[in-house]
Amino acid sequence: MNLEDRAHKYEYKLNDTDDQIIEFMLNHRDQVIEMSIQALAKELFTVPNTITRLTKKLGYDGFSQLKNELKDELRLMSEAEEGTIQYNMNRTLELIDHELIRQVTKQILQSRNIYIFGVGDNLPFCEVLTTHLKIGGQTADYFLHRHDAVYAINHAGKQDVLFLISISGETDQMIEMAELAREKGVTVISLTHFTRNPLQEKADYKLFFYSPKKMLENYNISDKTPVMMVLQLLSNELWENV
Repeated sequence: MNLEDRAHKYEYKLNDTDDQIIEFMLNHRDQVIEMSIQALAKELFTVPNTITRLTKKLGYDGFSQLKNELKDELRLMSEAEEGTIQYNMNRTLELIDHELIRQVTKQILQSRNIYIFGVGDNLPFCEVLTTHLKIGGQTADYFLHRHDAVYAINHAGKQDVLFLISISGETDQMIEMAELAREKGVTVISLTHFTRNPLQEKADYKLFFYSPKKMLENYNISDKTPVMMVLQLLSNELWENV
């Protein structure tokens, strides 16, 4: 996983200083890979320990690993990568944050009701997740129609969870549900493609898979396999803790 992806994945751990350091490294990759940690700290008017702590937050073993992976990034940036299923699966596995999966599982287990919503091609995933939650002894429902979801959320509260599944994270209905849930104090969990999108910005917990949008004759034919992978990992964690 590259540095930019790690910064996105672990953004909930980062502070303003971390963001500034990451921005510098992203804009000066060629320079950073040749610098010592002391030289980088001096350049950024900070101390080496701050950079070391940041590398740990981002999942690196240390600054040396970060530099080595930056070198690989520079090499890969010049190479074309095919959007194959295997590539999408591997990227999704890299994006899995097991600590976050555990936090989401804990939130679900403590909830009174779990409401699940998606539209179009995402409806089958809503049904699958609902079934998996019920197997784990949770009270869960998914909705085929917008008005049913609105009714449920209007009668929900702080003890409830809304789980939203969207490949793009840009669908108006999904954003509407997230906003309504937040007004009611409902915890919002989003599952979207790994990009900055309006839906994940409104979620309390942000889960990601990797599946760039792909269209054919006005049909969305984006790879759905990574979505199921994340849902299965989440379900496994739930079943192990009931």
